[in-house]
Amino acid sequence: MTQSVSHTPWLVFTDLDGTLLDHDSYTWQPAAAWLARLAEAGVAVIPTTSKTREELLALRNELGLTATPFIAENGAVIGLPAHWQHARLDRDPAAPDGLIVKTPSLDSGFIRRRLEVLRERLGVRFRGMGELSLDTLCELTSLSPDKARQAQVREGSEPLLWDDDEAALARFRDALESDGLRLTRGGRFWHVMGAVDKGQAVRWLLDRYTALRGIRPASVGLGDGPNDVSLLEAVDHPILVRGKHEAVVHIAGGMTLYRTRQPGPEGWAEGIADWWKGCMDATPGDKTSQEGTSR
Repeated sequence: MTQSVSHTPWLVFTDLDGTLLDHDSYTWQPAAAWLARLAEAGVAVIPTTSKTREELLALRNELGLTATPFIAENGAVIGLPAHWQHARLDRDPAAPDGLIVKTPSLDSGFIRRRLEVLRERLGVRFRGMGELSLDTLCELTSLSPDKARQAQVREGSEPLLWDDDEAALARFRDALESDGLRLTRGGRFWHVMGAVDKGQAVRWLLDRYTALRGIRPASVGLGDGPNDVSLLEAVDHPILVRGKHEAVVHIAGGMTLYRTRQPGPEGWAEGIADWWKGCMDATPGDKTSQEGTSR
């Protein structure tokens, strides 16, 4: 980076499940002290997740992140609070809580129809999240029934459980790409969406911040799974949180990547502490505000 920390605002983009939230219990309290410290310093923490908008609306309140944007469904949905909206292009007086939602992906209804066609045509075996019973989804994810219902309200993607072999998966991926769809692996599910990913959404928000405030922010990214690769490759300071899964995460060569020793929110706090010590503590007392006003 060419700018010094004292003149550069920072944004933190973070995956949720398995990163800020524990993979099994979904607790985030081990990261609470750092969330509070970042809020005090004016550093925006932006959820960047496979979760749905419905899941995030309540979770943002719990985490104290209602003033920051969010990226949902692996980049298929972007939520903009008031301070991140262009006054002329984005404002909608009818929007609940002033939140504007962008949906750059294909809609989930189209995706589900194409999945049905491909399953029959290719003879492959998988189960879409929308096909799972509530009891099965709760058992697979340890979510409560209410939260499981929120997870099924998709807008631009469809998670699925793969029940076939690797050869069938390769044929399925090729067929999806021919349809303009992408397949990415999360912690529990594979996710099918349009030509979007977390990294594209991160770059879109970085551009939006720059356009509204006239300065390019520096960025931190935290994730634990393969669907976080594009996120980690889009930021200035990537942090790979130790995962509780067997999936291999490949990051582009040449990047300086911090790998945490701890998983979940403990690892999240570990990674943020390492970044803070190396960057933010270099200029004690400097607390650049991230909110500002839209123009």
